[in-house]
Amino acid sequence: MIKKLYYINSNSLIPYENQGLEEHLFRRVNADELILYLWQNKRTVVIGRNQNCWRECRVEELLADGGYPARRLSGGGAVFHDLGNLNFTFCVREADYDVARQLSVIVAALQKTGIPAEKSGRNDILAGGRKFSGNAFYHSGSQRYHHGTIMVDVDMSQLGRYLNPSPAKLAAKGVTSVRSRVINLRELSPELTVDQLRILLIDALGEVYGIKPQELVLDADDRKKVDNYTQDYRDWDWIYGTQGSGDVTLEHRFDWGELTLELTLNNGYVEEAVAYSDAMDGDFVLAVGPALNGSRYEQKELIARICAVANSQPQAEAMLLDIGKWLRQAI
Repeated sequence: MIKKLYYINSNSLIPYENQGLEEHLFRRVNADELILYLWQNKRTVVIGRNQNCWRECRVEELLADGGYPARRLSGGGAVFHDLGNLNFTFCVREADYDVARQLSVIVAALQKTGIPAEKSGRNDILAGGRKFSGNAFYHSGSQRYHHGTIMVDVDMSQLGRYLNPSPAKLAAKGVTSVRSRVINLRELSPELTVDQLRILLIDALGEVYGIKPQELVLDADDRKKVDNYTQDYRDWDWIYGTQGSGDVTLEHRFDWGELTLELTLNNGYVEEAVAYSDAMDGDFVLAVGPALNGSRYEQKELIARICAVANSQPQAEAMLLDIGKWLRQAI
């Protein structure tokens, strides 16, 4: 049971610093506590843990404009952040992790402004049937976090400037529907600001959980740990990952997300396999590439290796078997 509520606002606009603080809060949250972390990034494209940065983002253009490419720990797809967007993170232990309750904090905060916010499925929050908030999730041991975006006054023209959605996604969703289904909250409440929303969220947190939130103040030891995590998120290898030479590239859009396999072949064997995906619960994707390394490039052996991964990860068995069925047609 939650007994203590904390909140913390980041003063930084640099994604790597904000990610470093997020991971520290995630690692340090104690049992019976919940930490609400509020933060903003300037001109940033954040990709999911298992995505290919070069495919999802127009990197050179973003860098030329003084922006930041970043990779997060959680799964899901690429998103654009600017100062019209407010990011939130709920850090909590597994026993008290409740996505529906956490989302109700955001809904309650916005309803105070007269905005008809409502939860939709697992990942989105809508107003008037249009999306203004997307969510993603991460866990390690008993630690959990749920984070997402709230579009207050995002420059919509920049989404198309820096994001590079794949043809498979466009075919699945349609260009028009992707553009029309999102909304800035300022369209519904012209006086709303990001700073006002921070206050509303903290107040709603206390109302939903029935406990007065306390501001979390970090000490020198906390700051040192944040700095260490920040360096990890700045690391070139973390942001861009191993791209591979991509002698063979296989792509498919499943109900649970998109998967890209880049295979480097040598004398008929897979010398290196790299898997990219925007699947929300993407831990299983991390096992796909290593499982295919050293395999003969033939349908039977590749499928057998995917099935072996499925046997070792029953929670992702259905998705891995989907991959096996697809490979029967793709190779």
